[in-house]
Amino acid sequence: MICSPENGEPAKAGNGIMIGLKADSPQQVDAFHAAALAHGGVCAGPPGLRPTYGEGYYLAYVRDPDGNKLSAFFKG
Repeated sequence: MICSPENGEPAKAGNGIMIGLKADSPQQVDAFHAAALAHGGVCAGPPGLRPTYGEGYYLAYVRDPDGNKLSAFFKG
């Protein structure tokens, strides 16, 4: 998906650019989030259901130590 940054600022690493990784279960999303935090990442959205994306979407968001935004998602 390509879209404008939600905060209206110019696109750059960590703002308007995000890599989303498909998980096979909510547990994998939880493990992704925990591993990222354990290795210097910062929570940008805790694991949980995201009904605004549609029914059954379970996601987590993190920022790596360089500020890049990453997500893991499961569609149940």
